[in-house]
Amino acid sequence: MSERALVEMTIPGNAAWVCLVRRWVADALTVAGHRDVDGVRLVASELAGNAVLHTESGRPGGLVRVKVYEVTDALARVEVIDQGAVTVPRSRRSGAEECGGRGLWLVEQTAISWGTRSVPQRWNLTWAEVSTLGVLPAPEFEDAQEALT
Repeated sequence: MSERALVEMTIPGNAAWVCLVRRWVADALTVAGHRDVDGVRLVASELAGNAVLHTESGRPGGLVRVKVYEVTDALARVEVIDQGAVTVPRSRRSGAEECGGRGLWLVEQTAISWGTRSVPQRWNLTWAEVSTLGVLPAPEFEDAQEALT
């Protein structure tokens, strides 16, 4: 099977739209025949949420573009394109008292691979490939414990 685009959406850079991204991603993959779309839904939500919170896309008039591809019948890729930021997305360890900062750690634990690159007009693209075959593997207990402490 060759890669095929399933859905592309452009949303306002507002956190209220992230729940629609989750729904559209899950619906597109389910219609295409993927069994377990929860991991892709989580990854799409985290990447879109980060774009809204940490990039120029979250400013008034900002936009976030989300694309979903079927790589194989058991693998999907989500791409989130934002309007750029002064920092590069990276996973980090959050302190136990912090309310946020675990999004990319969750992406790392859920995705088979992920990364980021610049695209024209100084926008950034963050992508992740996620299995849709079955139950997601549990994160290593030691890694999960470290993230919470």
